[in-house]
Amino acid sequence: MAGQVQGKVALVTGGASGIGEAVCELLAREGASVAVTDVDDLKGPEVVARIRKGGEASFWHHDVTSEERWIEVVAEVMKRYGRLDVLVSNAGIGISVPTITEMSLADWRRQTAINLDGVFLSVKHCLPPMRKTGGGSVIMMSSLAGLRGAAGLSGYSATKGGVRLFAKSIAMECATFGDGIRVNSVHPGIIDTPIWGK
Repeated sequence: MAGQVQGKVALVTGGASGIGEAVCELLAREGASVAVTDVDDLKGPEVVARIRKGGEASFWHHDVTSEERWIEVVAEVMKRYGRLDVLVSNAGIGISVPTITEMSLADWRRQTAINLDGVFLSVKHCLPPMRKTGGGSVIMMSSLAGLRGAAGLSGYSATKGGVRLFAKSIAMECATFGDGIRVNSVHPGIIDTPIWGK
C-alpha cells in the first residue's frame, strides 16, 4: 500500500479501537490525513496523539446514528482538510444472545441503527464531497457473519448482510454515475476487539 494514500484525506468511523484504530494508524503511516471519529472521547484522542508523532490526524466525537452529526462532521473535515478521498465506514456493535427469542426489540433497533443506518448515513453524506474531489474509495466493514450467518448473532448477521448488499448496490450506482469512486465491503472473521466487550 506504500504511497497509495499519500496526500489523501480519510474519514474512519469507529476509529478509537479495534479494527478502526488499526485502519487509522495504517492510513496515516501511508501518508493520509485521517479524520478519526468515534463516541469514545477517551481513546479517540489517544489514537490521534499516537498518529501525530509521525502523521496527521484529528478526532471528532461522532454518533453515527445522528444525521445532524454526520452533516457537522463532514463539514468540519472539509473545512480542516479541504477534501475527502476515503471513507471507512467501520463503526459497529455486536449483540450476542442465546436465541433470537431473547433479543429485545430495543437491542435489535440499536444494533441496526449503528451497523446499518450509520453506514447509510456515511455514504449519503460522504459521497458528495468525494465526487467534488473527483473520485475516491468507500470501504464498508461487514463481517464473515454477513456472508454465512452465525448462531446467536442473527441480528448482527442481518445488519452485516445488509451492509454487503448495500455496498454492491452503491458500487453499481457509482459506476452508473461514472464518478470514479470505488466501493467495497470487507468481511473479517471473528477478531478479539472491544466490540464484543462494550
